Amino acid sequence: ALRLHELIEKAKEAPEQVVRKVGLDIAEMLVDKSPVDTGRFKANWNCAFGRIDTLTTPSTDKGGEKTKNRIRIQLNGWQGGQDIFLTNSLPYAIPLEYGSSKQAPLGMVRITVTQFQTFIDKAIRELPK
Repeated sequence: ALRLHELIEKAKEAPEQVVRKVGLDIAEMLVDKSPVDTGRFKANWNCAFGRIDTLTTPSTDKGGEKTKNRIRIQLNGWQGGQDIFLTNSLPYAIPLEYGSSKQAPLGMVRITVTQFQTFIDKAIRELPK
């Protein structure tokens, strides 16, 4: 209980940093868990604040690094209090999430959501002392 209290107090010192780090960890896991054929699905993960970004791109990113770097830059612009939306608006995103790919039979979002608390704990531990 004492350790939990220390983590909570530490998080209060830099809540924006914790939220940005958790957002990035979630985005990176979504991209990494995404199945790859052409790389277009990975390239279409988007980050927006206060709204859902429904845009899509014909770009590809088989390894996912360009997409993760783009989202990292976007998250640096996040202002406290704004909702963060991580979305993929390709028409086959929902079928992929529900098992249409042998590469990701359990989806990406459902798996990532189970790690949410782990991401929070990690972000708090990584705060500067």
